[in-house]
Parts: sequence; structure tokens; C-alpha cells
Amino acid sequence: MIYMPDSLLEYYLLEDISMGDLTTRSLGLHGKPGRMTFTNRQPTTTSGIKLSERLLNKLGLKVTAALADGMNITEPQVLLCAEGDIAALHQGWKVAQNILEWSCGVAHAASKLVQQARTQNPQVQIACTRKSIPGTRLLATTAILDGGAIIHRAGCAETILLFANHRHCLPQPFDWQQHIAQLRRNAPEKKVIVEADSMSEAELAIKAKPDIIQLDKFSPQQILEALNLAAQQGFRGQLIAAGGIKLSNIQDYAATGVPVLVTSSPYYAKPADIKVTLKPN
Repeated sequence: MIYMPDSLLEYYLLEDISMGDLTTRSLGLHGKPGRMTFTNRQPTTTSGIKLSERLLNKLGLKVTAALADGMNITEPQVLLCAEGDIAALHQGWKVAQNILEWSCGVAHAASKLVQQARTQNPQVQIACTRKSIPGTRLLATTAILDGGAIIHRAGCAETILLFANHRHCLPQPFDWQQHIAQLRRNAPEKKVIVEADSMSEAELAIKAKPDIIQLDKFSPQQILEALNLAAQQGFRGQLIAAGGIKLSNIQDYAATGVPVLVTSSPYYAKPADIKVTLKPN
């Protein structure tokens, strides 16, 4: 479970309703009980429901029904239902709807990637990067987990990943063995992951023997060539694939047999289509 602080919920609310709801106030809609339901119109994967429940509770509303996060829904059904003052329901309406639509969209995209990839390799993991839309990291991370994917890197402090941009800032940028030895010495509890941008870099990386080599923007055929080279060299680490992996090609990448496919594509998926109905109780 990803911890969502109350300050985040308050930020989402204040962004939209810090001065109240002018339309509701002008119509005198307050002090009367009402009921609000959120229903998916199309197949989706649930995410953001628990967060929306907490958000609505902050407005003094009572959630009377809620599905669990991480469910694959094929038919329209009520995802969330809340009751309380009509004015408060209107205040929570769009904030909760935005969270649900975006989160479910990301979760569903991740779920489809996982499902398609595992038709070719039942053991493959889909790992989503930290390249989420700015300001959405916690929502995005929760959503991809709800979709069955895993976290590639939650942040820079979590894992070691040696990029070309790191190497180019060093006195000997092509001395992979020296860089890897330094990383092992200064971060002894971490696996050393390096990124290779070409077959020649993959060959140098294989010889340097890191724990994991991330093949960036390699075609499936190039990945097979790199796997063959690694086998010939007796490389005992893992090769994983990243860059340009999406629903239209994920089966081809999964068929290579690499254990992890790294992608950012779920973060930019189309939001779910969720209908909101608000009526007096």
C-alpha cells in the first residue's frame, strides 16, 4: 500500500473548492440530504477508490458502498456511493471523479500490458518508471500497482542505475568495470544496474558484469542478440528491456524471454469514463 497523506487530500480539495461552490451556494442547495454514485461506463480496472472515500469523508460525507481497488471490471457497476449534505456532495463530486477517472485509466492500461505480455511469458514483470506526470507520483504509483505492474524506480535514492549521462561526467566514461566497482564499494547493499544504449555498449556492460543490464530502445531482435551474447560470455546477471514498450508491441518484447519490461506508457493512458449521478435522498 502506498501511503497517501491527508495533506495530499486537502491539496486536491483546496485546488477546486477553496472558496466553496458558487453555483450550489447561489441556488441555496444546502442542508438537505443527497446521494452520489460513481459508475463506470466501460471496462476498467479500479483504482483511487479508497483515496476518494477518504476525500469524501473529509467533507462529512458517508460512503455507503465501495468496490476494492485492483479489480478488473467488465460491465458497468457502482464503484462508489456516498451520502450526506447536498452541498458537500457537490463539493466532492469533481475532485473524486477526476481522481477515479485518471487512476482507473492508468490502472487499466497497466493491467492490459500485464495481460498481453503474459500470453507470451507468464513470468514476465511489467515495471513502470518514475516518469509520471508531475504532481501525480503517488496516484500513479498506486494505480500501476492496482493494475498488476511493479515499480521500476520510485526515486533516485531507491536503486542504482548507471546511465550514459553519469558516465560522461566521469574522467574515463568507457571504463565500465571501474564505475561498477565504485558503485559496489559505495552502495554495497544495492544491486548495480547499468543502461546500455547500443549493442556495443551492451557488450562492454556484459564484460563488466553488473547485476542487471537495462537495454534501452533495443528492438526485440536486438534483445535476442544481446541475450545470445550474454550466454556466450557466461554472464550471470539479468538483461531487461526499456524504452518504447507499449501495448502494440509488448507481446513481441515479452516473447524475447527477458524477465522485466520497463515502460512509462500507462501514465498517459486515456482516463476511464465514469458517470456521476447526484440526487436528493
